This record gives sequence, C-alpha cells and structure tokens, in this order.
Amino acid sequence: MSAERQPLPVPAPKITTTNAAFWEATARGEFTLQRCAACDLVIWFPRRTCPQCWTEGIESFAASGRGTVYSFTVVRKGSGAYRDAAPFVVAYVELAEGPRVLTNIVGCDPADVTVGMAVEVEWHDTGEGNAVYRFRPAAG
Repeated sequence: MSAERQPLPVPAPKITTTNAAFWEATARGEFTLQRCAACDLVIWFPRRTCPQCWTEGIESFAASGRGTVYSFTVVRKGSGAYRDAAPFVVAYVELAEGPRVLTNIVGCDPADVTVGMAVEVEWHDTGEGNAVYRFRPAAG
C-alpha cells in the first residue's frame, strides 16, 4: 500500500438496454429510480418488470439524490485498481425514496462515517459520457 491515499477509480459501467436510461441520466447529474405504475413500488436497480407484482408498467423518475447511511464498512486493504485508494468506505445508503443502494462514501475521513449520517449524491465522470454515483456527507 502506498503512503499517500489515491482517489477511488471511476470504472465505466456496463450499459444494457435495461439500464441505459439510468446511465444517460447520470450525464445530466440525475439519479433516477423507477416506480411501478400498477403497485407504486419504488424500484432500484433498473429492471424491465416490477419485482413485487411482475407488471411491465415501470416509469423512471428523478430522485432527490439524498439519503442516510444504513450500513457501512471501511476497506483497509484494497486490491487491483483500488489498492492505493484504501482506506475507503463501502456503504448501503437508504435513499429518501426508500430503496437502498450500494455505494462509496466520499468527501470525508472514513472514521467520520456513521450509521444514520445524512448523505447526498456526488457524480464522478467516467470519461465515457456518463458518471458513477457516490455519496458524500450532506451539506447543512
């Protein structure tokens, strides 16, 4: 491990027909979720059918980009492209809209992350016309 911590890598996502609209929205700085038109379930990750009622009436909408840390761990020894970025935080963030997303917490010391901490989305450009979402402590 190097003496100086490096930024987390920004991997390009694998784009599919199912998730293309989500990744296109990231280029505009929008975190989108889906909602089932039949049962009103808010859905994460992008899907073609509702996991609750199995209908195909799924609609995308712009989410707030805010949430709270539900659970987290500090990776102290990364591997591969993440080797020199350690220590870094991997967390589940519960979005204001309900779903939980797996992400990194950035913009603070890993020791300062707590369960229940308010966070907001931060975009990291992949260089390929989209961005990867990570979360940072919420302002104010």
